[in-house]
Amino acid sequence: MLLPHIFLSAILLSGVTCRIIGLAPKPAEKQLFLSRHVVTESEEFEGGVLVDESGTIEAVLKKDSVDVLLGSEKSKDWEIIDGGSLALMAGGVDSHVHVNEPGRTSWEGYVTATEAAAAGGMTTIIDMPLNSIPPTTTLENLKIKANMAKEEIFVDVGFWGGVVPGNEEELQEMVKAGVVGFKCFLINSGVSEFPYVTPKDLEKALVYLNGSGTVLAFHAEVQVGEESPECTGPSCPDPVLYDTYLASRPEIMELEAASLIASQLSKTDVHVHVVHVSAEGVVPILEAAREERIKNGYVGWRGGVTAETCNHYLTLSSEQIPAGHSEYKCAPPIRNITNKQKLWEYIRDERLDLVTSDHSPSVAELKGPNFMTAWGGISSVQFDLSLFWTEAKARGYSLRTLTHYWSAGPARLCGLQEKKGSIRPGLDADLIFFDPNASFVVTPEIIRYKNKISPYMNRVLTGKVMQTYVRGQLVYSDGELIGGPKGDTLLSFE
Repeated sequence: MLLPHIFLSAILLSGVTCRIIGLAPKPAEKQLFLSRHVVTESEEFEGGVLVDESGTIEAVLKKDSVDVLLGSEKSKDWEIIDGGSLALMAGGVDSHVHVNEPGRTSWEGYVTATEAAAAGGMTTIIDMPLNSIPPTTTLENLKIKANMAKEEIFVDVGFWGGVVPGNEEELQEMVKAGVVGFKCFLINSGVSEFPYVTPKDLEKALVYLNGSGTVLAFHAEVQVGEESPECTGPSCPDPVLYDTYLASRPEIMELEAASLIASQLSKTDVHVHVVHVSAEGVVPILEAAREERIKNGYVGWRGGVTAETCNHYLTLSSEQIPAGHSEYKCAPPIRNITNKQKLWEYIRDERLDLVTSDHSPSVAELKGPNFMTAWGGISSVQFDLSLFWTEAKARGYSLRTLTHYWSAGPARLCGLQEKKGSIRPGLDADLIFFDPNASFVVTPEIIRYKNKISPYMNRVLTGKVMQTYVRGQLVYSDGELIGGPKGDTLLSFE
């Protein structure tokens, strides 16, 4: 245990002294985070992270440099936070979270969503534009949402804007206000206040978005053929069976949507992104579109064509979903084990760009046994890192994979790479101490998001977030939230 000066108090986590506060007449001027296992995208090493008075990373240090600093006079008033053998990593960035406030706050709200995020090591979440009332489709609506979030968030919150038919003239003002990008649907969204766009609507929106440097994210499903008619009687497929729902949203719906998106790329310089890829066949379509775009001179991250998948597609498979358990329902649907294995191959080969939760909660009354009528959405923002690590560790991946897909990748998508998502000088000191070997069981008692519904209930997960810091401020430690809200909204209204 490092004791560069007299200490005031210590917080003990798993037998490791993780926080030592110097006894000084004024608050510590700087913080030095220590670990025998600092993890970045490129390497893992013993060392530390020096954080300045504003909560910004000042330096990333190997062990020899740390030892020199601790032996110097200038470190005597610093706050030394020693994680021992716990991994010190960049906080997670979940770029796909439905908070639902205002309007459907009984489903989720900013307090509970950000509490859950902090407990799960997510130091930034990006709020999706639908499921709240009003949706984030105008500048005024964005201001309403931001005002709801202000003063009650435990982690930082950014915002997606929405593209719906007829709101083209709102888009530039939302870009100026700081939305990370825009989301649209190519199929019924499930809520009337957020209608889907047709190819004609999409062309109109792209005229306003061209040259803005923004991102347009797609829910990539289109209706193929006629929608399934209402069916009653003994000859109808049983709606309590998951296979009935799965058959209603076949893989071709995603493949056709990906092809539609690819067909639009010659008309725009906007970065396009496909959210929650479920069907593995989407990825080759997007890769071909990216190669064509690069060949035509597009300069930008990943050719301006990226995609994400979600924990539920990487953790679950259709074969294991029991009848009547609509907590497993989401859109696009969870597909078979072969599809899941292919998605993991894409993770291995970095053919996907990031992973998200698509945290999409609802009240219990909307999660009945009928898969065809139940609300489609899975809540998991609190368990993002542990869910991914449970599967990744079993496949032999390192913690660098975790930070690549859950920190650096989402930050880059949202244009936050010079502020969030990495352990690098000049970035916010959004940091976590993570125990990659600890395990825990998902139970209602530990869930912090509002509605305690989960397909992961009673599942044993590997990897536990021990502490979460937002810009150097401790917000969560070993099962407890520390102090009040400390997050900011990532907006810049004029």
